[in-house]
Amino acid sequence: MNENATIAAISTAQGEGGVGVIRISGNDAIAVADKVFQNINNRRLSSLKGYTAAFGKVVAENEPIDEAVALVFRAPHSYTGEDVVELSCHGGIYITQQVLRAVLDAGAIPAQAGEFTKRAFLNGKIDLTEAESVIDIISAKNRSAARAALSVKEGVLRRRVNKVKDDLLTLAAHLSAWADYPEEDIAEVTDDMILNTCTSAQKELQNLLSTYDSGQAIKQGIDTVIAGRPNVGKSTLMNLLSGSEKSIVTEIPGTTRDIVEDTVVVGDVILRLSDTAGLRDTNDAIEKIGVDRAKKRLEQCGLLLAVFDNSRALEDFDFQLLESAKNIPSIAIINKTDLPSQLEISNIQSYVSNIVYISAVTGEGKDELIHAIASAAGTNQLNPSEGILSNERQRANVSAALRSVCEAKDALETGLTFDAITVSLEDAVSELLEMTGERTSDEIIDRVFHNFCVGK
Repeated sequence: MNENATIAAISTAQGEGGVGVIRISGNDAIAVADKVFQNINNRRLSSLKGYTAAFGKVVAENEPIDEAVALVFRAPHSYTGEDVVELSCHGGIYITQQVLRAVLDAGAIPAQAGEFTKRAFLNGKIDLTEAESVIDIISAKNRSAARAALSVKEGVLRRRVNKVKDDLLTLAAHLSAWADYPEEDIAEVTDDMILNTCTSAQKELQNLLSTYDSGQAIKQGIDTVIAGRPNVGKSTLMNLLSGSEKSIVTEIPGTTRDIVEDTVVVGDVILRLSDTAGLRDTNDAIEKIGVDRAKKRLEQCGLLLAVFDNSRALEDFDFQLLESAKNIPSIAIINKTDLPSQLEISNIQSYVSNIVYISAVTGEGKDELIHAIASAAGTNQLNPSEGILSNERQRANVSAALRSVCEAKDALETGLTFDAITVSLEDAVSELLEMTGERTSDEIIDRVFHNFCVGK
């Protein structure tokens, strides 16, 4: 990245729309924009204050391209911390590309993927977790994912991490000063002081780690398998959750022969659903392949929706499914509650504690199922606005910091010197500094921004 260059890119989605935005950022952003933008009142953009809009036309070689609104932001009060101009024109593919070409011909260079946000990070406008939240906001698929990403963008996660980091840093500095300058009038560090600080940090880091899996459930989704014997209502349940006729439903056993997949939002949880072939012995070669695939998918899923027919007694394949459910986060779904019950519920309760009664045909019990899914995913106890870990990089940093804090406590309890405790505390601080980007490598920074779209 050329940090001194003025960059430009289309910041809206590539496609037809009402408005297209071309963003320009850098020391010469306003001068570049003045070369292509003609204000309707003939005032140059360089004469405008920050947070000012002007209406006019974008021109190239004295030929008008489109009407546009120019928004001027002056450093450091802009998204990137640099001078920024945003040209809003009509959102056609051709028009936005022509406006961008005019801007590039006027002296800007094409922005790299994520370069605007990267400059915001390098200029101290946001930390690394806040930068990562930008792409999470863009890709949010439900309300909770959007709330979680926006909270991180507003600094909630940074403040949680900084509190732990500052406490550990203060303790490490106190230990070092007390050890290095014994003749000075420095308060002695006590075992209780170390233990209390480390215990508090340990608890907060554990709390942060506990948000990761639930956060992934609302952000990326859970691989979820719908399984059961033929004709228990798996495909009807699939259609109920997806809100469309995704799976074929008939009274003929073996109708579903392969895995039918869909991604749905159930409450605040994203489920990557797989409707599988009914579990049974069969001489049909094609259906047998489907049954084998269903069994294999059971071994790999993150959540099992085990469906049972309320109007039929349990059979061998039901018990095989229940055996699988013991090793997987599972919900037992008793379907066809609108029919007389022939099911021995106690047999299911001995395997699965999370049981829901529904009628997939009428939709009765759907709300209870949504609540059970949230409970299984852990999202019912998750507050997205408190700041959650959103990716593996952050999880790895917090995990490493937690290990170092635990090592510091172990060193205290085993009677090691304060020097050994200080080393562990400094290792924990280093991990948290890397997480927020206060102390990190160019490789990590490049990796963070690698998946950003151009224009953001």
